[in-house]
Amino acid sequence: MSQYRQAFKKAFPYTIPVLTGYLFIGIAFGVMYAEKGYSFVWAILMSLLVYAGSGQYLAVNFFVPGISFLQVIFLTFMVNVRHVFYGISLLEKFNKMGKSRWYMIFSLTDETYSLLCTTKVPQGVAEEKFLLAIALLNQSYWVIGSAIGGLVGSLLPINSEGIDFAMTALFVVIFIEQWMEKKNRIPAVIGVVGAFVCLQIFGADSFVLPSMLLIVLILFVGKKRLDKEEEGCR
Repeated sequence: MSQYRQAFKKAFPYTIPVLTGYLFIGIAFGVMYAEKGYSFVWAILMSLLVYAGSGQYLAVNFFVPGISFLQVIFLTFMVNVRHVFYGISLLEKFNKMGKSRWYMIFSLTDETYSLLCTTKVPQGVAEEKFLLAIALLNQSYWVIGSAIGGLVGSLLPINSEGIDFAMTALFVVIFIEQWMEKKNRIPAVIGVVGAFVCLQIFGADSFVLPSMLLIVLILFVGKKRLDKEEEGCR
């Protein structure tokens, strides 16, 4: 138990940026959910059992008449398909984590992925416990934010128009942070250009999946050159 306590203590400072972001966007989700007439308890349960970030924002619109089950499946897949590519890059780390790997797969959000990939494990802490602590802390922030937003939204009349932009804003912040931290910015440029090209070709409603496939293909083909660029930037 002391090893886990130490892991959480070491992991917490790295998760503070996620804490500030997840509290606010979690609150925004809770408010949006409450506006549909649902109890804050359901917002908490959804954040505990679904925990899909932008997928939860999208799911708020699933509780209106006229949305078919097939539409729910397709839209959820389109929004969260990026997690497939996240998971592939973390297979080696997760395979070493025993039973904890199942929770790590479930808890893999954009922000958690960013921390798992960029944070160096402190000395004196087991890697698997440190990574698990990051994932658990991040989800706890999201659940707390959802609970606050759901409760406030149930008690006070709040106009939630435009509040869903909070998730987009968080993605922009993550990108800027990665851009400023990394010296090798070629992958970021590939991502931006690939997404822009697919947006022009496929339109705003269908460009996510083609963008991911194009970006992964370019990164895969140019992997050796990108690795050399990365080494040269160190």
